[in-house]
Amino acid sequence: METTNGSAPTAGDEFIEASRVFLRQDFLPKLLHCLNAMSDDQIWWRPNEQSNSVGNLVLHLRGNLKQWIVASLGGQTFRRERDAEFATRERVSRTELISGIEATVAEVESVLLHFPAAELLVRHPVQGYQVTALQAVYHVVEHFSYHLGQILYIYKLQTATDPGFYRHLSGIPGTGL
Repeated sequence: METTNGSAPTAGDEFIEASRVFLRQDFLPKLLHCLNAMSDDQIWWRPNEQSNSVGNLVLHLRGNLKQWIVASLGGQTFRRERDAEFATRERVSRTELISGIEATVAEVESVLLHFPAAELLVRHPVQGYQVTALQAVYHVVEHFSYHLGQILYIYKLQTATDPGFYRHLSGIPGTGL
């Protein structure tokens, strides 16, 4: 791992790098696998009105990523309508969901790539809270993982298919999550 100033990497540098890797190379590909394998009906299915569809969760992840990282740490203007992320019943196409989440993760990655580790303890206003940059990044990675788990559960319910993400660990074909 290289740092921007050529010095030895710090724990902060590793934290930022690990966060980027989790979002871009682990979580996003799993989310895209689910979206690509599901029909629009499956993406927008919800078991009841108190539960979210995969589509709503993807819209919510985009809003969260943009608010907590792109706007707060990256300084870009963003006006979030959090309630609308869950309330929308108007279907956004799979193509639009995919391009939107890919673009948002790329924006987050860009902010984190250029974010100085020395500023991880600087506080930023986010959603009415004053959080350190470290807390904001940690929140976003954990939040994405949490909702990805929900998406994977809905994927399995709707497709009756094991995505096989961890097959390589058991050596047994067909085993996964």
